[in-house]
Amino acid sequence: MEQGAKVLVVDDEPNVLRSLVQYLTIEEFNVETASNGLEALEKVESFSPELILLDVMMPGMDGFEVLDKVKEMPGHADTPVIMLTAKDQSHDVLKGYQSGATSYLVKPFNLDELVETINQTLSQSKNS
Repeated sequence: MEQGAKVLVVDDEPNVLRSLVQYLTIEEFNVETASNGLEALEKVESFSPELILLDVMMPGMDGFEVLDKVKEMPGHADTPVIMLTAKDQSHDVLKGYQSGATSYLVKPFNLDELVETINQTLSQSKNS
């Protein structure tokens, strides 16, 4: 387990944010949140997460746009991003991977599976 790893959770649903923060904190991750795309980009700069959990459907700037902008930010192009979304159509999944997402999990997801995906992703990014 990657204890203490810095994870940024981006979702516009307060209940989703709350449950993810609670669970990931119990799992000993260092968690910050953002509820929209602009706030997410600011947190990437100030918090420098080791991994981003990113919702797709958000008002204003969607997750795909946020991902594109993160990949253009100096020092953050290699930050792994796990998309968390209800958008389960194959073209959405493909767009996520084409935009540079490391993984794509469809809501509702299993929290234990999410933590396992986070740990595997962090382990792979440290080894590359």
